[in-house]
Amino acid sequence: MVRKKKAQEYEEKIQQALMVLGQVSEDSTTPRNIRRAAKDAMGALESPEFTPAVRASNAISLLDEILQDPNMPPYSRVKLWNVMSLIEAIKD
Repeated sequence: MVRKKKAQEYEEKIQQALMVLGQVSEDSTTPRNIRRAAKDAMGALESPEFTPAVRASNAISLLDEILQDPNMPPYSRVKLWNVMSLIEAIKD
């Protein structure tokens, strides 16, 4: 019962993260490489063959890399930090 509740909670966090990543990937004022990284992170989160924790870890690694980009607009950076803090709590 507890495990099922956790899984549901993790899926909700992933859905929230996907919404924000979708906003970043659709934002034409954000540089193309950052939009591409957001789409890649979305793909990592949606990947059905991994557990939620592995999917979150893969997405975090992609986002961590792009967050170092000096060309990232501050509002995109904040959104990506929010996504990372949301999915960092996902554990196996």
